[in-house]
Amino acid sequence: MFCKNDRLLFIGDSITDSERNKEALPARWQSWGEGYVQLINSYTTAFYPEKELMVINQGVSGNRVTDLKARWQSDVFDLKPDVVTVMIGVNDVGRHFDGVFYQEEQVTPEIFYQTLKELIAATIPVTKQVYLLSGFLLMEAKDDPMRKMLADYNALTKKIAEELNVVFVDVQAAMDDYLKVQAGYYLSIDRIHPSLVGHMIIAKAWLEAAGLGGKL
Repeated sequence: MFCKNDRLLFIGDSITDSERNKEALPARWQSWGEGYVQLINSYTTAFYPEKELMVINQGVSGNRVTDLKARWQSDVFDLKPDVVTVMIGVNDVGRHFDGVFYQEEQVTPEIFYQTLKELIAATIPVTKQVYLLSGFLLMEAKDDPMRKMLADYNALTKKIAEELNVVFVDVQAAMDDYLKVQAGYYLSIDRIHPSLVGHMIIAKAWLEAAGLGGKL
């Protein structure tokens, strides 16, 4: 369980960003965005008010793991978080499919693994806990080329979690459980950016992994 006044920092791409106001100070109005970070902040504020947890959203739309590395000092270390949660991978994979015509340099599996592991290894000594969330695609077809590649990158994320003894949260599995009974349309209209329903699934998965799901 978290301690009073712990700082919970979330970093990633557009799924984490969710249209947050980047001009707002950390943990102030509009700083959390409209997605799972906002839901987690609302939940912890409502049901664990005695903890007075500070929730910080550092998601930036379009980011890949190499972008996280470039801003890790200012956007993570300088804020002195107690707990860091990372969700990354969808853009690292997606650029292999939508970036080919402008010849963007790709994040290979080797670069993804080495960069993410380096960031997490450097973060562990100065935090209480790190959570690594898998990327996900909201489609039923597991043989889709992009989804297959994302599964490979998610496997690398899980490998890092196991090697460094941090928490891995399989968000793709949580989404797949939903897709067993309802269409992906209710989770997203573009397979990537979640509806509020999709964000609720992410928030629930994180809260349960963090041991805060008892109020659900």
